[in-house]
Amino acid sequence: MCGTCGCGEEDLVTYTKPGEDHHHSHNHHHPHDHHHEHEHGHHRHEKEIQLEIDVLSQNNKVAERNRGYFEALEIMALNLVSSPGSGKTSLLEKTITGMKKGDNLYIIEGDQQTTRDADRINKAGAPVIQVNTGNGCHLDAEMVNHAVKELKPARKSLLFIENVGNLVCPSLFDLGESKRVVIISVTEGDDKPVKYPTMFESSQLCIINKTDLLPYVDFDMKKAKEYARRVNPDLEFIELSVKTGEGMDKWYAWLKKN
Repeated sequence: MCGTCGCGEEDLVTYTKPGEDHHHSHNHHHPHDHHHEHEHGHHRHEKEIQLEIDVLSQNNKVAERNRGYFEALEIMALNLVSSPGSGKTSLLEKTITGMKKGDNLYIIEGDQQTTRDADRINKAGAPVIQVNTGNGCHLDAEMVNHAVKELKPARKSLLFIENVGNLVCPSLFDLGESKRVVIISVTEGDDKPVKYPTMFESSQLCIINKTDLLPYVDFDMKKAKEYARRVNPDLEFIELSVKTGEGMDKWYAWLKKN
């Protein structure tokens, strides 16, 4: 969590829309205790646990406000999580052009630096805002709250929240989303679900991307699903290749169903 994952005490978070020259920013405060390294080990451990409880409690309050907002406007908000390079942004680009519902799709892009992903999404044709988390390795409910106020998604729209590439910290932070979608690719290990169980346990759908590369990599599809079901028996799966388009129809059908 933030006490041990490397997030700074005060990270400068910026919110940018493509084409804007200015950045709206605010200090995102995590109440870390910078003196605990001088204390005995068990006192430090107790403080870290209390800090995690406090931070998550505050986050969950804002998440519930976000959820209420989404429900009131009948917005389906999806929290897309994965390790770096699994294909979240490419999946969104393909979804924007494939669903042909540009006015009903909105994107929040989370990354530590740059607006590269937001620029790609903007080019694909959907309203987007980039949230740069600075040293932070995840989005939290407050960041999403600020981003949504700037993005102003329409009633009955579909909101994709692309989280920072990380399978650890984002799993702990409820953003107020309707569903959580974890994305892995066949170029990663098939043991990801048992190495990062919290992320798979807290997700409703697992997308397995880059299936076109299966003949060239050592990835056991059956084993990956078996590992995931150990931590989450109710997890759904969609196998697809964003590059070739194979399986994307199943993704579109899932979106319409939910």
